Amino acid sequence: MGWCSGPQCTTSGFKGAYDCIKAFSETDLTEDLKRFDIPTLVLHGDDDQIVPIGASALLSSKIIKDPTLKVYPGAPHGLTTTHKDQFNTDLLAFLKS
Repeated sequence: MGWCSGPQCTTSGFKGAYDCIKAFSETDLTEDLKRFDIPTLVLHGDDDQIVPIGASALLSSKIIKDPTLKVYPGAPHGLTTTHKDQFNTDLLAFLKS
């Protein structure tokens, strides 16, 4: 499972992993994102090779009403593992605001 990052992928089955990839790559969530009406934090690494930032975070942050977008320079797809301290700090700050 070379396309998978982080320890959580080693515990998923192939069927579940395939279904997940299929769902997020083939489902248009535009109308769902337009309905977000609460403060929303969008976090993304600009070196994500699995889900490129231009097709995800940058696009969704234009659709969501008043989002907070944080881009982590050099961060990969698994930034919750590789940048966990920064991620947790940013998430807690957002929740407190």
